[in-house]
Amino acid sequence: MFLSPRPPLRHATQQLLTRFITNSACLRHENPLGLPRNNSRPAPQIPRRGPPAKRAITNVKKVVAVASGKGGVGKSTVAVNLAFALGLLKNPQTNARLRVGILDLDIFGPSIPTLMGLTNVGEPDLTPGGALLPLTNHGVPCMSMGFLLPSTSSSEEGNIDTPVVWRGLMVQKAVQQLLFDVDWSLNGSPLDVLVIDMPPGTGDVPLTLGQLVVVDGCVIVSTPQDVALSDVRKGVAMLKKVSVPITGLVLNQSYYLCADCETPKPQYLFGTSRSFHCIVHVLSYLTGKPDSFKAVAERLQTPILGELPLVQGVSVSADGGYPYVLAGKAQSSGENKWKETMGGVAEQVASAIGLR
Repeated sequence: MFLSPRPPLRHATQQLLTRFITNSACLRHENPLGLPRNNSRPAPQIPRRGPPAKRAITNVKKVVAVASGKGGVGKSTVAVNLAFALGLLKNPQTNARLRVGILDLDIFGPSIPTLMGLTNVGEPDLTPGGALLPLTNHGVPCMSMGFLLPSTSSSEEGNIDTPVVWRGLMVQKAVQQLLFDVDWSLNGSPLDVLVIDMPPGTGDVPLTLGQLVVVDGCVIVSTPQDVALSDVRKGVAMLKKVSVPITGLVLNQSYYLCADCETPKPQYLFGTSRSFHCIVHVLSYLTGKPDSFKAVAERLQTPILGELPLVQGVSVSADGGYPYVLAGKAQSSGENKWKETMGGVAEQVASAIGLR
């Protein structure tokens, strides 16, 4: 299965290179993304014995991973908004805003193209050396497997329905290429922070990242339900085994602030209680405070960075392809609280990785 030839690079002086995805067994294991061969960027090797040597990502000063044990808890949405919240902070040394990028390492279910408004925009360009050039929207460069898949239909949906059907070895190699074969230099300057959106679970991707890359911090996202928290404990334990520092936990969809109430109070929609109540004007069912989440954080000796309320605008902005932290003026107390909390999370993350 070959990709159609790419259009010429934007800079005519650059060498014209092409990329292909192949079904050839002899090629796909070594080069699943079909990047041009370049011996100047040797792939990192995981040794058969002993721990591998971790290394930094070229043109990236700090790496922050956003992970979750359970899928569907809003991890990718939090990752994108955290990246932009970090981008609103200033570098204490230069007094300029932090240069931030986003890397989507969810090989099987990439969300960044949708969240960044970059679906069906075509393939990334390549440098003369064969490295991928990130795509940029809202002023933030990003890279995702979703940019590299061929279209399976001629409809406007493009490659949205294109599946990635790979075994572990292919996934591991593709992750290595996304980590080390992307040119993150931003107008000749390195990124201050690269936010990595991780897939859920404890499989090949987080293991490869933890073994090969110097990660400066990791934010764990969860919802209050016990079914999500049980996987959080497993994910934290796995990351600690590969020496990835856990910056803290973020509780997503923690509570709801009634927009129509004169004195809105937190209404906790998810938890452990079996009693159900109805919020005025909104059919929402409440099941107690997130005490289980706080108990897990205490047990793991991990700080809680913030508790994000359930806000309709977050979902609207995600589907619209822009981060909620850049949305217009907040119209409700819940929206104000969400943005305020995300800003606080970014401040804590920046401080933990030495950027405050």
